[in-house]
Amino acid sequence: MSTQVIIVLILTIIITIISTLAYSVRIVGVRTGRIAVSFAVFNIFALVSRTANSVQAPLLAKTIESTIKAGNPQSLLSTFRWILFSTTIATIIGSALMPTFIKVFEKVVESFSINRSIPKLLMHAFSKSGIEQFKSSVTKPRKENFAHFKSFKMMPKKIILLNTIAFSISTVGVLASLYAGCLNPELRTTCSTLSAVINGSATILMVIFIDPFISILTDDVINGECSQLQFDRCIIFIVGGLIVGTILAQFLLIPAAQVISFIAKSI
Repeated sequence: MSTQVIIVLILTIIITIISTLAYSVRIVGVRTGRIAVSFAVFNIFALVSRTANSVQAPLLAKTIESTIKAGNPQSLLSTFRWILFSTTIATIIGSALMPTFIKVFEKVVESFSINRSIPKLLMHAFSKSGIEQFKSSVTKPRKENFAHFKSFKMMPKKIILLNTIAFSISTVGVLASLYAGCLNPELRTTCSTLSAVINGSATILMVIFIDPFISILTDDVINGECSQLQFDRCIIFIVGGLIVGTILAQFLLIPAAQVISFIAKSI
């Protein structure tokens, strides 16, 4: 495994953990009542997670060029499978870290509301008291959280399904376009360009359907029309859908590459 691939795997794990933890920011917003501050941070996380996949292409460029010269595009499949597998593992890790992150971020939001300064917040985070607060916030996932999956009947199935599909598309988009370019070296520039279209469609799904629904649900909690427990359950199911989405991406890799290759030839 080349250095470039190892770097991609590490970045993929870090980025995916961040994007998974981003969903817990909404829970913090509801619990602390600091909706605007929490959502502002969520938007930063979401922007990073939804655009970071584009980093994979330049880092994998050398590996792809070597594969094309060798005339063996099938050898690239195992590399892409490992990248997708790392996404699944990172999503699971991110979901396991959510209880700890929620406690830490609650204190961050409260501290920011007092200091109203990012530099002061960072100084406090690395101070002795800040480190002690972080240690006291470390929390293991509770068994009760897994029990929430028994109440699937009351969950918004369409939203969870759309979020799962959108995440699987955004996860596989860049890799599928790169693989399509290996299958059709003469059209690899066109294929790589189509990755932006694919990721854009996934982002549109999230912006039109997922984000507004969670925002409305947040307002319902604030207005007392929805319980905190139901809101937490919805977020848990959405995060569970992310894990399923990364697994689904494994099955979409080759079909998506074939579709991209067909579109590239048809343009």
